[in-house]
Amino acid sequence: MKKLLLPTAACAAACLAPLTAFAHPHIFAEARMEIIEGADGNVQEVRNIWRFDEMFSASVVLDYDKNSDAKLDKEELAEIGNTVHESLAEYSYYTFIAVNGKNIDFNKPDVIHVDYKDGQILMFFSVMPKNPLPVKGKLSFGAWDPTMYTAIDFAKDTDIVVKGPHLAACKHKVVRPDPDEIIAQNQSSLTDAFFNDPTGTDMTKLFATRLELQC
Repeated sequence: MKKLLLPTAACAAACLAPLTAFAHPHIFAEARMEIIEGADGNVQEVRNIWRFDEMFSASVVLDYDKNSDAKLDKEELAEIGNTVHESLAEYSYYTFIAVNGKNIDFNKPDVIHVDYKDGQILMFFSVMPKNPLPVKGKLSFGAWDPTMYTAIDFAKDTDIVVKGPHLAACKHKVVRPDPDEIIAQNQSSLTDAFFNDPTGTDMTKLFATRLELQC
């Protein structure tokens, strides 16, 4: 996760900083997203679950295993969560919610929970819209890194789910853009975007898997 997270012992923070030359993933995470409807019929929260690749997870253990027991205890896991909580704020916690094509604001998660199982780091957190978010119009939900340093992958369409009667009644579509088609259709604008703002650009959403609801 570039500078947001963990300087590995091998390359330290500079190695993790987003650069134009790094316009492809170096960290990989399998994701699940749950969109939860509240009792008032509005979208109440969006829950994220990320499982990181073993190589990256090993670097996390190397950096945060303060007592050198080859595992992460409760305090070490909490330190990771606190670091990510601070660092991901400027990247919208890799979480994007839109209504009729316009991104909406949400509150910072209260906490990012971290676990370590079977050689992989897991992170869990929820975000809540700042203002009431009715289940109507065209809603879009996704998770991606604007700098493209981290690849967040929904392996199955069922890894993005809705919970609630009004959400369930909407027309659902999981969008999985074809990268070759996106590049071919937007080559000049993509090149300009990455060179002008290598720390992140809205153009990255063109590549992202997302759930679209028509309500």
